[in-house]
Amino acid sequence: MNARGALGRYGEDVAAALLQSMGMTILCRNWRCVAGELDIVARDGDALVVCEVKTRRSMSHGSPAEAVGPRKMQRLRALALHWLDEAEIYIPTVRFDVVGVILPRRGAPIVSYLRGVE
Repeated sequence: MNARGALGRYGEDVAAALLQSMGMTILCRNWRCVAGELDIVARDGDALVVCEVKTRRSMSHGSPAEAVGPRKMQRLRALALHWLDEAEIYIPTVRFDVVGVILPRRGAPIVSYLRGVE
């Protein structure tokens, strides 16, 4: 795994721990199909949560969450439908959350959580 992959993996580990600390159950991580990848799929009560994780070393190119624009959201919606179809389960509510992780050179990660991103 290269440095970029390790950075992303660490950010996903931080995000998964955050979601679990909020009472969510992680159903899968890094689910892939020909159309793309979902970072984290979780269950929060009656809702399915599709969580996009963005990890950066700094804010020099904006906040990590700013990288999740309308095109990315459209893609996540399509991928969520593929995941639900493959999982063969019915969950009436699907929510999209974003976890941004900034890993400064020193100190603890700075984590932001956006719930219900549209």
